[in-house]
Amino acid sequence: MNLSPDVVALGHLLAGAFENGDQAREEPAWYVPLRLWQRPIPLFREDSWTLYLEQSNLLKLDQPYRPRVLRITEHPSQPDALLGRYYQLRDAAAVRGGGQDPERLRSLCADDLVDLPGCGLTIAIARSPQGPYFQASLPPEGRCCFTVEGSLRQVSLGFEVGTTAEGSVEFLSYDKGIDPETGRAIWGALMGPFRFCKVESYSEP
Repeated sequence: MNLSPDVVALGHLLAGAFENGDQAREEPAWYVPLRLWQRPIPLFREDSWTLYLEQSNLLKLDQPYRPRVLRITEHPSQPDALLGRYYQLRDAAAVRGGGQDPERLRSLCADDLVDLPGCGLTIAIARSPQGPYFQASLPPEGRCCFTVEGSLRQVSLGFEVGTTAEGSVEFLSYDKGIDPETGRAIWGALMGPFRFCKVESYSEP
């Protein structure tokens, strides 16, 4: 695996378990307490850092949802940026719970993934004394589209991640579910990003 330093730096920042407990306690009307798992998996290792993602309510850790895979590579046309691509799982039930139990992910292979149209994020890189800071976003008005049980789903995706002055890793999620008919946001970061703090780090698979 011969990856660029920025791909590796972003991979290390993302790899871990994150929680937004402080935010949920301060603004319980708008933010539920969540745990987000981002597990490195050994796919596309020739040019990518790849992670399995899922999340759950902190009070219901045995009920994870939103399983997906994120692949990070160098950007093909922007030398100062990276590219993040999301994939859907053909059989999400087979690996659900892999955030807590990585053994469930060992058999995961590229054929188990579905490339999603419109789900590529440009990841800008800013430099700071604490290290690189990454900001990922879709094109303006972009939507990640996929089908679940025959129903069209649309999501507006985006995140930021970096190391704070205090040395902790903060992850901001701007993901919002979009009503395909009205274009209105119906769930997710409706009042601003979910602010997660890394509570556990994961090593490369």
